[in-house]
Amino acid sequence: MSINLEKYNQIKEELEGKATLVAVSKTKPVEDIKALYDLGHRDFGENYVQELVDKQAQLPKDIRWHFIGHLQSNKVKFIAPFIHLIHAIDSISLLKEIDKQAEKANRIIDLLLQVYIAKEETKFGLSDHELQAIIPQLPAFKNVSVKGLMGMASFTNDMRKARAEFHHLKNLYHTLTIHDSRFTILSMGMSSDYHEALHEGTNMVRIGSLLFGEREYQK
Repeated sequence: MSINLEKYNQIKEELEGKATLVAVSKTKPVEDIKALYDLGHRDFGENYVQELVDKQAQLPKDIRWHFIGHLQSNKVKFIAPFIHLIHAIDSISLLKEIDKQAEKANRIIDLLLQVYIAKEETKFGLSDHELQAIIPQLPAFKNVSVKGLMGMASFTNDMRKARAEFHHLKNLYHTLTIHDSRFTILSMGMSSDYHEALHEGTNMVRIGSLLFGEREYQK
């Protein structure tokens, strides 16, 4: 087992009553996920559809699986029957496909809208303007439920920059919650910057390397 139990317990204590911990288990073996599951953890995050499908088939069915990567429309059907929360909705076309596959699976799938807050070209997400344009269209989708927002700060050692980006997302989130009580999740903060996200009011963090060690990238 390669779980850092000391770090896991420390993070759980820090988050107690403040935020849900999504343990980012992408590229990690099912044995490590099961070890954390046996400690009582239930929320796990994956980036790759096929890897998620394989793991879901091998692990206990009460795990709450979060898809946190960039989701391609043609792969939605593989996770629609069981996914707990999809974090990264960044287009109407993807929203339509999830709604379609959720109806086929006779489910309502919970989602987060991903907002582009980083100053990096590699990040996905909706601009502030695109976010405002998509909100009025949400009632048309009957088999999805948008629960809030997700964002990724710039990859930087300047935590003031990260905190400013989180602050911007928090303000967008608060504006939306005034008009829609279904918005209850603000997902921001990862291993390198979750403290800053906590200061800015996140209620869901996505942490992998601190728990499982550095990622082993797929070739």
